[in-house]
Amino acid sequence: MADVHLPMTLTPLFPELPRRIEVDAATVDDAIDQLEARWPGVRDRLCEPGPHIRPHIHVYVDRERAALETPLAPQSRVDVIAAISGG
Repeated sequence: MADVHLPMTLTPLFPELPRRIEVDAATVDDAIDQLEARWPGVRDRLCEPGPHIRPHIHVYVDRERAALETPLAPQSRVDVIAAISGG
């Protein structure tokens, strides 16, 4: 199972969404689908229509920049990072 680490900015928006969750998924897109099934609206926060990962969201699989079609191995670590800007 892939080990998914989510940004702290998502947890206030989705009750009971953990910061770390294991998913049995073949790709990053499949992993997001599983999150969406349990916490509707997560996909919209992470992806644009098309679908593409939103520009301010960065996904890494085993420390390499990833896209939705990036495959996941059973022991992959997936880090979802939200870019934060300020002024």
